[in-house]
Amino acid sequence: MNVLLVHNTYQQPGGEDQVFAAEQENLRRHGLNIHTYSVSNDSIQGHNQLQVAAQTLWNRQQAGHLARLVQDHGIEVVHFHNTFPLISPAAYWAVRRAGAAAVQTLHNFRLSCAPSTLYRVHADGVGRVCEECLGKRVAVGAVQHRCYRDSRAGSAVVAAMQATHWTIGSYRRQVDAYIALTDFGRDKMVQAGLDRASVRVKPNFLAHDPGLGAGDGGYALYVGRLTREKGVLTLLEAWREVSRELPLKIVGDGPLLEDVQQLAAGIPGVEVLGRRSSEEVAALMGRATLLTVTSEWYETFTLVSIEAAAAGVPVLASRIGVLTSVVEDGVSGLHFRPGDPRDLAAQVRRLQDPALRAQLSRQARARFLERYTADINFEQQLDIYRFALERRHRQPQLRPAQAGSSA
Repeated sequence: MNVLLVHNTYQQPGGEDQVFAAEQENLRRHGLNIHTYSVSNDSIQGHNQLQVAAQTLWNRQQAGHLARLVQDHGIEVVHFHNTFPLISPAAYWAVRRAGAAAVQTLHNFRLSCAPSTLYRVHADGVGRVCEECLGKRVAVGAVQHRCYRDSRAGSAVVAAMQATHWTIGSYRRQVDAYIALTDFGRDKMVQAGLDRASVRVKPNFLAHDPGLGAGDGGYALYVGRLTREKGVLTLLEAWREVSRELPLKIVGDGPLLEDVQQLAAGIPGVEVLGRRSSEEVAALMGRATLLTVTSEWYETFTLVSIEAAAAGVPVLASRIGVLTSVVEDGVSGLHFRPGDPRDLAAQVRRLQDPALRAQLSRQARARFLERYTADINFEQQLDIYRFALERRHRQPQLRPAQAGSSA
């Protein structure tokens, strides 16, 4: 199968960029003929704001370039990871007009949320889950609340992009298959307006199995961005109660780094390690007693939870959003109420039971082998590509005047 992977990379590399690279490697390893095309947000520098806004709505040049790639290389499936802001949904029309099926991974909630997170800081200064614009064709709330980078103008551009492409059918009729990472993610995007039949569920995966860890380090581990929505302040508050029972190592960077360092200095047994390499994180994970995932927003997937499962490390996860799917309560970990440090501390104490910890460790490792290996993921992805091709060839192609132009 001839596949083109397309991605608009971010100025600060993140999880989507890692998945894009991992899927390239995995698909090639399994024998597919893979082509790639990416543009970087770094190229925005030097462009005026009106030019970037126009490209976000409809990038005719990128659409034409992708159409030529499809024709020149005999591409059967074009798999988009991110089109925002420089590729634009115009690309869907172009590649389908050129004869390929279009697949889009839903790494976030951008189709119906300007900041893509379904989370915002409210008037009282507290960040909370927000679904105000979910399912609305014109996201007035996003503009009113300055949801995209605290900019009313920027939010208006994203809202205009969403309204345009919901209205002309780019999202519902020009993508043959969507890939949601969890059942929860699929449900939210169906709520936003997608046809449930077009959304298939395929989780992320680990390219390499680290193997079962020793779990002999005698510490809890947090790995992630140091931000309010990640629940890191709740984590530290919980550790005021349990620090003498189980030390905590915090790995990550972010806007709250200095605050976290100052708070941790007053809590015995809490160590802030800052940013660490993937190899260092894997070593820390393999020896951890448990992993904490304390998010207070929905997330779209948590790769670190799979890394823990692969190593047989139980996860304490907030009972919110996708975490309830990725971390199964009583199977691969335990849930606690999001934003509740006392409940988190109580679950830490529950996991001091060696028998329970051993049971969850075995079950977590088994779940990884059942669902999250590279080989299993390839079969799921290939099935979705076949599904997309079938849908592509039984649907008529609609052609707005400017779609797929090679100009």
